[in-house]
Amino acid sequence: MSLMKTLSSYFKMILTLIFGLIGSIMFIYLNLPLPWLLGSIFIISILIQFKNNYIEKPSHIFSTPARIIIGLVIGSAFTPEVLDYLNMYIFSILLIIPYTIITIICGMYYYNRFLSFDKKTAFLSSMPGGVIEMVIIGEQIKANISKITLVQSSRLFFIVTTLPFIIQYIFHLDISGNQIITIPLVETNLKELFILSCVGVIGSFIAIKLNISAAYLIGPMILSILIHSNGLIQTKIPDELIKFVQVILGTIIGFTFKGVDYKTILQTLIATLGHFIILALISIVFISLTYYLFDFPVVSILLAFSPGGQAEINLIAILVTANIPYITLHHIIRLFIVMNIAPFIAKNLK
Repeated sequence: MSLMKTLSSYFKMILTLIFGLIGSIMFIYLNLPLPWLLGSIFIISILIQFKNNYIEKPSHIFSTPARIIIGLVIGSAFTPEVLDYLNMYIFSILLIIPYTIITIICGMYYYNRFLSFDKKTAFLSSMPGGVIEMVIIGEQIKANISKITLVQSSRLFFIVTTLPFIIQYIFHLDISGNQIITIPLVETNLKELFILSCVGVIGSFIAIKLNISAAYLIGPMILSILIHSNGLIQTKIPDELIKFVQVILGTIIGFTFKGVDYKTILQTLIATLGHFIILALISIVFISLTYYLFDFPVVSILLAFSPGGQAEINLIAILVTANIPYITLHHIIRLFIVMNIAPFIAKNLK
């Protein structure tokens, strides 16, 4: 009986992932941003409102490998070629530190003072990091992850939908193009991919032993940085795998909306627009300062100081043939700051 119950549970989880995939395909068909993540969140958040929906939240068997893969992807950006540009862009990169700190302080004040978020939730909602990373940390410290998801997803939605219009109609650059973020599975070095997978497992084990917050993310990220920056491994996580990971985490995030009414969701989306305006004003100041001091191409600076997800911003950079190493380095440093200070500070907030 126990075996049948377990099999039934796994069947429901697989069914949930299939529904999540359907949601992603819908978002692709409608040409909406972040389809693999937001599409699965959208459809699951609707399905959980119904009783007897025959779906179940994917367990650690799915979520743990997904988090390890995200850590490996973040670390893989630290290639020797990218690091060669560090001395050229060092002063511009240093501006990311005050930029990140100011956006966090202003965002935290906004959400805590005007929207009455508790400090942990306000802190992670204000972080200029990715949806997935902030939700992972939020789960660890018992923050309100439904609010964090709504706020972070809304911010990314506003950024990803406005940037293409700004680039296309103000700078007159074509924003249409290839939607592949990394390399296809058929072009992946399977031997190196297996080694990278082992590195992810080892990094997770070490981080757990050292009691590091978000161990399944941080541990693999650190080891991935070490091996990629030294050129020991050149292969990237396959594009198909990254997209499926987004579906897995999207379905998991979708379950956080259980019991959250649509009025609350709409109110949060509208409220997040205020934070987005604050972010836009801060970004304009730093973009103008960087352009005045260093005279780099303005589109590259715009993308480097845009508080969106690294994958999404880099994708736009590829489409408009911007200076990708310059943009990547800025987002790596920002994400590195966020991922290292967020767990520590959030854990100690009262």
